[in-house]
Amino acid sequence: MAALLLGTAGCGIRGTSVPVDAGAAPSRASCQVAGGDRTEPADSPSSVPVKAYLVCSMQIMPVDRTVQLPEGRLVADRLRVARALVDELQAQPDAAEEEAGFSTEVPGALEVTGPRKDDPKDALRLSRLPDELPPYALAQLVCTFAETLRSGGVVAEKEPSVVLGGPSDDSLERYACTEGLRTRPEAAPTDGTPVE
Repeated sequence: MAALLLGTAGCGIRGTSVPVDAGAAPSRASCQVAGGDRTEPADSPSSVPVKAYLVCSMQIMPVDRTVQLPEGRLVADRLRVARALVDELQAQPDAAEEEAGFSTEVPGALEVTGPRKDDPKDALRLSRLPDELPPYALAQLVCTFAETLRSGGVVAEKEPSVVLGGPSDDSLERYACTEGLRTRPEAAPTDGTPVE
């Protein structure tokens, strides 16, 4: 019995009569934006609603945003749409998004260009190789591009995906915005399928 008492008494934590303020208990992010999402002025005819994927609770989730585009150009100007989407993903979340736990990993210096001469017409080229981007950033780009460009009628396929490549004549890969990618963004660099 004495050995048992000695074993439990030696835990290494001393009692104290002094109150200790360790701060508020950690809270879980809600991942739900309260009070509306970031929007452009309502009277602007060139405001187009889009879903931008941001990081929240180790996943990527969509938030509503609007981008400014020439009227009727969503389908016709794929590169302009892609550049507007990158701008949205590079912008820091607004106060409501931040309070809900959202953040972004997309580097501020990242740029997007259109396909090279022998690329498929739906390819987008990034200023960095996709697998050199932070995994969460790549997942954000994949899902934001795939869903927006598909919903605009640019990509005619059953599962939303996007063809991405690096800045030079690097090989292209198709990335799909799957449930697995949204819930495990860290796997994004290995999710691409080579485009022949």
